[in-house]
Parts: sequence; C-alpha cells; structure tokens
Amino acid sequence: MAGTLLAAAPVAMAGESDKGAPEAVRRAVAAGEIKSLAEIMAAARDKLPGEVAGVKIEQERGRWLYEFRVVDGTGRLYEVYVDARSGKIEKIKEK
Repeated sequence: MAGTLLAAAPVAMAGESDKGAPEAVRRAVAAGEIKSLAEIMAAARDKLPGEVAGVKIEQERGRWLYEFRVVDGTGRLYEVYVDARSGKIEKIKEK
C-alpha cells in the first residue's frame, strides 16, 4: 500500500466546540503527548494507500487520532486513522 503524500495537504483541526481545540493540539504536541503532523506523515508515508487529500485531528475517549482522507490511483477514497501518540495506523476504511 505504498503511496505519495501531498506536500500541502489541508489540515483541519477540531474547533473550539469540538473534541479538540487547536490550542489543545498544540499543547499536546509541545508536551510530547502526541506526535506532530509532520512526524506522523513521515512515519506513515509508505503505509498509506494513496495521496493525502485532507487531514484532521480529534480527541476521542482520551486518545488523539489523526484522520487522513486518502485517494488511491483509481479514485477510491479511504479514511485512515492514525494514533497520534504512537504513529500506528489503527484502521483503514474505504468510503
């Protein structure tokens, strides 16, 4: 499942009323609780099934997850969930 990452993939962070405000994400990265988007993308580069079309981060049940929207060479769309602390791909779901 090798893929190419777009250098300027749009990043959406949850807003103030959502599960993780941008400030909370920045604090978590600065405190070393989670990896930065750049670190996650570098680690996941060869494991994604295509090109990244979008990214967001959410906190669910006390865990931070990056959600990548990925489009493969045939135009299929996938959601790829990555643990923000470990960088491990948790789930790949075709949309």
